[in-house]
Amino acid sequence: MNSAYGDNRCHKHNQCEHRKRYQTHVHEYLGSTKIAERKTDPHNHRFAGVTGEAIPEGNSHFHQLIGNSDFYEDHHHEIGHTTGLAIPVGNGRHVHFVCGTSTRDNGHVHQFMFATLIEDPTGD
Repeated sequence: MNSAYGDNRCHKHNQCEHRKRYQTHVHEYLGSTKIAERKTDPHNHRFAGVTGEAIPEGNSHFHQLIGNSDFYEDHHHEIGHTTGLAIPVGNGRHVHFVCGTSTRDNGHVHQFMFATLIEDPTGD
């Protein structure tokens, strides 16, 4: 399952244990894949979900995410990746950038690129 995230930093630095000991924050995300099969059957997919908890790295942190896209003509794709480090957006809040490739289904993959939503949007 680790390869679905496109990164193994959590296991490399043994920081999965950190997630078991301390509750941290998560981010919502949503987006659309880029269009695939432009010449034969152009289409894209939508996706939404919630990341895993923060995994410390240096003075920042990252998150892992995994989820499914919507269906198009009897197929869907898995969207799994590791976010980039935190990007401050003001008022003590931050987002994360994510860019990757979906799983292969129906003979093709989709590229995706998005930023997570801010953490705890209704908090103080």
